[in-house]
Amino acid sequence: MALKRKSKQFKWRRKHLLGLRELSAEEITYILDTAKGFEQISTRSVKKAPPLRGRVVVNLFFEDSTRTRNSFALAANRLSADVIEFTKKASSVSKGETLLDTAKNMEAMGIDIVVVRHGAGGAPRFLSRSINACVVNAGDGFCEHPTQALLDAYTIRKIKGTLEGLKIAIVGDITHSRVARSDMWAMTKLGAEVIFVGPPTLMPSQVERLPVSVSYSLDEVIEKVDVINMLRIQFERLGGNPFPSVREYSHYFGLTVERMKKAKPDILVMHPGPINRGLEVESEVADGSNSVILEQVKNGLAVRMAVLFLVNQAAAQKD
Repeated sequence: MALKRKSKQFKWRRKHLLGLRELSAEEITYILDTAKGFEQISTRSVKKAPPLRGRVVVNLFFEDSTRTRNSFALAANRLSADVIEFTKKASSVSKGETLLDTAKNMEAMGIDIVVVRHGAGGAPRFLSRSINACVVNAGDGFCEHPTQALLDAYTIRKIKGTLEGLKIAIVGDITHSRVARSDMWAMTKLGAEVIFVGPPTLMPSQVERLPVSVSYSLDEVIEKVDVINMLRIQFERLGGNPFPSVREYSHYFGLTVERMKKAKPDILVMHPGPINRGLEVESEVADGSNSVILEQVKNGLAVRMAVLFLVNQAAAQKD
């Protein structure tokens, strides 16, 4: 309760959201509290609010995306912003234009917020030092995906009431997952115990330095955890053969109906999407009563509205 009372007096001061490692528990809680206030906008007959009227948001996505991109676009629209959709294939990037030149040309058109997804780690931070617009990280390399972790934390808090004291397993391709890294920072700062689960070949080097415990057996942890977040196997990023076969990976690390029989009755099943059904999660589990996967997508809208609102507010205070 002390944290909640304190957060009411808190003033958001960051004009960029680049990652969660640098945020305090108080800042993370403030974003989640702000998102709660925006949730009801989606239930109105007119799904609009005026906070970003007159502002321009650009979705600068250098990698493919469905949920994140559309969620940010809808969040900006619901806050009455104008939205520019950037696609790498239909832009001058295909002719050799750099990230910075692209962003500066966009800025010359009068944009206020850049939502950027890029394959290079650190790209959003680089932009934040190079342009005047607010920068929101929508995923960079293997580094972070802060809004996904925020919506994950929001979903858990909404259902469980708190993250304090919960055991949360994050399962699968940890090495290539920016979601795993942002989830780790958000969830541990909010008081949860995080366990990375997967084969040794998909664990990051020096994982022992991170604020998590590690298990190489899903069966070993499934009985103990309150939440299980199944990660996508990122075949497009894999080098070599990190596991003998898809079938073997699914046997040891897939969330099956049989394996769910060992879990707590109220365990939450999560996945950032897109799902490789039958590999990471069986369809019966993904669509089952413990699954909150679609709830994550729904909550992502309120969380991204909160983030756009807060960075814009901070920028306006500095102007």
